Amino acid sequence: MTLEEVRKDIDSIDDQLLVLLNKRMQLVHKVGEIKRSTKALIYRPEREKQILDRMNAQNDGPLNKEAIEAIYLEIFAAARNIELPERVAFLGPEGSFTHQAAESRFGAMSEYMTLPTIKSVFEAVDTGRAKFGVIPIENNQEGIVYETVDLLNEMNVNVAAELKIPVHFALATEAENPSKIKRIYSKDIAFRQCRGFLNKYFEQTHPEEIQVESTSKAAKLAAEDPESAAICSEIAAKLFSLPVLFNNIEDNGQNRTRFYILAKGFENQKSGNDKTTIIARLPDTDKPGILAGFLQDFKKAGINLTKIESRPYKGSEDFNFWFFIELEGFFRDENVEKVFKKHRNSIKWLGSYVKNT
Repeated sequence: MTLEEVRKDIDSIDDQLLVLLNKRMQLVHKVGEIKRSTKALIYRPEREKQILDRMNAQNDGPLNKEAIEAIYLEIFAAARNIELPERVAFLGPEGSFTHQAAESRFGAMSEYMTLPTIKSVFEAVDTGRAKFGVIPIENNQEGIVYETVDLLNEMNVNVAAELKIPVHFALATEAENPSKIKRIYSKDIAFRQCRGFLNKYFEQTHPEEIQVESTSKAAKLAAEDPESAAICSEIAAKLFSLPVLFNNIEDNGQNRTRFYILAKGFENQKSGNDKTTIIARLPDTDKPGILAGFLQDFKKAGINLTKIESRPYKGSEDFNFWFFIELEGFFRDENVEKVFKKHRNSIKWLGSYVKNT
């Protein structure tokens, strides 16, 4: 076949795809009408997982799993906006990794609120100014985000879903090569996670390292300063039209951040591959065996605890603690429900949601 003939075949397939996508959205519109009449939730992570699992099971390539997920997440996002446009708040600024996480789940078409603090995202969801909020919960290199954990304890919001994204840093600059760079802007954590790259490429020149509040701010400053560079995300570099000199400069290529999607009064349906997040406020934690007995009940029920973090009671004169816990299973599973009933006065359920692997 000639190149022109191949392109004509591609055009023909694109025409068919457009017709099918519009048919799908017509059905989505009907789903939205049904959901509005029953006041059902638009965002259904477990339903999206079912579709992705089905597509991957029958896929014979050349598209891989990641490509299929990326395509369908955009289709899902477009569908949700047809069903019922919903505002999504995220920890800003624009171009941050949280922004990237939000768009990866809700697509480019959603209405977004860029907020300056984790607490302001919680408040936007709690007051109904935003239907969903996206905030970081932990990084696999730096650990848990304690502000998020503390606010989950203090505020009345739910965990609707979790998502994980790889954290890749870029060196973005107007300079033609590293020797021209006199200043590097970035956030403190980014400098730490790219130390090996900096030591290698700037061993002779030693540019000044200037810490700023976000990698997005770093990109903005570098775009205004031709003798500088920013360590930032690719999305931040694009946002400020800053050329990327080097990609993936982080020392650890396995760097990933996990995010929670927050909602209020949100309850998922069981997917068969679920996690549950709770807060445990145990009485008399200063007495021997209180915590051990609580944890033993989960073991006896065959429930795997995947995370436990102790946090102090604010304002307490003594050393008393509550516990942030994640476990495998759905809160309505018989064995989970049995433990929850036993400790009903000590457990605050935050959400059960599809496990993101």
